[in-house]
Amino acid sequence: MIELVDIINRPYSGKFEERLYDNQSPWNSQSWTYVKFTNDDYLEWCGVFRGSPRKVEISKKRCEILILTSDYLWKLDSNNGEIIEFIDQPQYQNLTVAPNGDFILADFYNISRIDGALKDSKDLISPVQMDMVKFKNWENEKLIFECDEFMNWERHLVLELDSSNWTIEIKTPHNTV
Repeated sequence: MIELVDIINRPYSGKFEERLYDNQSPWNSQSWTYVKFTNDDYLEWCGVFRGSPRKVEISKKRCEILILTSDYLWKLDSNNGEIIEFIDQPQYQNLTVAPNGDFILADFYNISRIDGALKDSKDLISPVQMDMVKFKNWENEKLIFECDEFMNWERHLVLELDSSNWTIEIKTPHNTV
């Protein structure tokens, strides 16, 4: 079972056993993401994914791993590293995992929750229209993130997503420019 995942620089040839994760498409970039996997027996191996690196997360409660690159969003089984599913050309920019094991993704304007199939992501309702969403940290079951109010870019906000009831509230406005 995979216990740890980390984005790494391209390793020296032969340092790790490598698995290639790719999909033939005319829209593929020439970039690659290298992810080091560490199994529960401390065996390390490397996955090579199409696209520039964005983020990786593991949900131990769901036994799933998400790898977000510029070209694809991959879901792997953390028991064996096999592909469960993927979507191409994702608009997502950031990724985290909630304490209950659900994945949370953000594009520039929305935050989505994935608790099943990738294509069935659920957009969460925000009290403001958001732009430039950036995840910061977790405080217990609350994800703290920043954004600008859409079409009012001078209004910088700190919000929190409560993963116990999936609501978003403004925590405090701040005006750092």
